[in-house]
Amino acid sequence: MAPTTEYEQAMRRRGLTRPAGIDEAGRGCWAGPVVAAAVVIAPDVLDNPDILTGVDDSKKMSAAARERSYDLIYAHALGVGVGVVPAFLIDAYGIVPATRLAMSIALLALPCAVDALLIDALPLPDLPLPQEALIKGDARCLSIAAASVVAKVFRDRLMRTADLAFPSYGFAAHKGYGTAEHQRAIDQHGMCHIHRRTFRPLLGFVNDIHAIH
Repeated sequence: MAPTTEYEQAMRRRGLTRPAGIDEAGRGCWAGPVVAAAVVIAPDVLDNPDILTGVDDSKKMSAAARERSYDLIYAHALGVGVGVVPAFLIDAYGIVPATRLAMSIALLALPCAVDALLIDALPLPDLPLPQEALIKGDARCLSIAAASVVAKVFRDRLMRTADLAFPSYGFAAHKGYGTAEHQRAIDQHGMCHIHRRTFRPLLGFVNDIHAIH
């Protein structure tokens, strides 16, 4: 079942007309940033959500479908904001605080004001806005699904760029996730500057930070 505007419409009935959908990408990766996106769907799209047909939980979509939906979202959203928190801050603060920071940065990057938040799973208790954290929200709520697509496409592009800087690790293929290929690369080359050195799967590896390969 595709995500709907049920939650946005419920907020409308409460007088909250500009909810932002928020989601992240890369939370479980071994390398690279955590990226969050905030998307405010325009009122005419909420009235006619078929305009965003195809937008879904990004994990269910092919790379080509995500790219198409990314352009569609930017064309029809009232506002889109993106927040990026790099690996060294994830190591410094932990992944949950870093994810919340990325979400807050994404909200600050929006070109429009918002009056409520629809978030995938992780609430933002420090923000004084009405909010609803939905388990599997990216599969249920169109605004969150749109944010999941933006965050995923934006992060994948960053990881393809990282692959140019660190070509020994295969970042363009696995995007920093803990694949067998990625583990073999770390076994051979050690960790590079964008690895999350405090993540448990990496604690057993040599802690040398290698130069560009």
